[in-house]
Amino acid sequence: MNDAAVVDEKDWNELEPTLAIKVTLTVFYSIILLTGIVGNGITIRVTQVLQRNGYLQKNVTDHMVSLACSDLLVLLIGMPVELYSATWFPFTSASGDASCKIYNFLFEACSYATILNVATLSFERYMAICHPFRFKALGKEHTAGLITLAWVTSVIIALPLLFATGMEGHVPERASGPVQNLTFCTNLKERWTMYRVSIFLAFILYMVVLVGVGIMCWAMILVLKQTMGAAEGANNTEGTPRHESPKVKAAKKQTIIFLGLIVGSLTMCWLPNQVRRLMTATVPKSSWTLTYFRSYVTLQPVADTFFYLSSVLNPFLYNLSSLQFREVFVQVLRCHITIEHKNKRTVKNSTANSARSLRPLLNSLRRGSGGRSTRTQNKEFKMPRFTDVHSSMDNTKNESHSITVLKPNEPHETEI
Repeated sequence: MNDAAVVDEKDWNELEPTLAIKVTLTVFYSIILLTGIVGNGITIRVTQVLQRNGYLQKNVTDHMVSLACSDLLVLLIGMPVELYSATWFPFTSASGDASCKIYNFLFEACSYATILNVATLSFERYMAICHPFRFKALGKEHTAGLITLAWVTSVIIALPLLFATGMEGHVPERASGPVQNLTFCTNLKERWTMYRVSIFLAFILYMVVLVGVGIMCWAMILVLKQTMGAAEGANNTEGTPRHESPKVKAAKKQTIIFLGLIVGSLTMCWLPNQVRRLMTATVPKSSWTLTYFRSYVTLQPVADTFFYLSSVLNPFLYNLSSLQFREVFVQVLRCHITIEHKNKRTVKNSTANSARSLRPLLNSLRRGSGGRSTRTQNKEFKMPRFTDVHSSMDNTKNESHSITVLKPNEPHETEI
């Protein structure tokens, strides 16, 4: 049996899933869509609350908002169309050619805006952790420039799909038209070269981002581990009082976990979809064998599901890596924001620490006054004068002040 005969035997109706798969995907996609809308929508609100209260810098807020917006667009544009045109009604009339082109262009642009926003956010954190002095020297305009570059690059990557995709049926290699009366949104035969170049360039960009983010995350992990090790070493040398608090160590460990999860999500959630896309760009549909065709049909729902999960994971990663983010996330979810400004919380903490530091002094004064009373209980009692009381209070204040000044420096928590 020759290759052309095998191609002609393929039934493209297999692209339409069974009823059980349709129902399962509809329920699962609906859960993902609802979770993604709520999670990314609340994330935008949480970042604004944290920035307004002094817990988050504006540049990080801008990156996180841009990433959340691209994730929302991927879900809102991709999932409804995916359910309608690829799951329930994959074979539609040729009148949807324009909508097919626009959908592929918008979905591609928003998808790559997501991965490029992850890259810019990782670069921002990389500069802050590994090169803090250079990071402080950068102007505020660099954040807007990075975000603009990410979106413009995504549009350029997606632009060829406006011309290379459309409504077309399966056209065998030696035929002039479709062998079955079926049309679906796919790459056009006459624009095969343009489509192929576009998909391969997009894949190269994905690999560059994946490797780049991986390298930056690894560098940040090394710096965080180095600072943790240096702090522990300082504690073991000559009783040095300067050391990191348990909260700071826990925050750095959570940051390391967060960085690892970013790389893991980019790999696991995006790679199956990239393999599916490469299958369409490596071999033209006219040359697909029966095994190749069925492998694509099996991979498509799995790849799309993992791809949409990537747009839902980011809010969970933020909640996992930051206790402060998690607290405000719950407050926004309950529509009851109670977080205080960072300066107010700092003043309250310093006041509480001062009160705790004065407790030993007050206790010693009480014990001292009690001892004096036992020693002088047999002496003649004299009514204290106002000047004596005032002088005693002044001495107490001076004593307290001198003890506070001479007290060794306590370790302070630092922010990552």
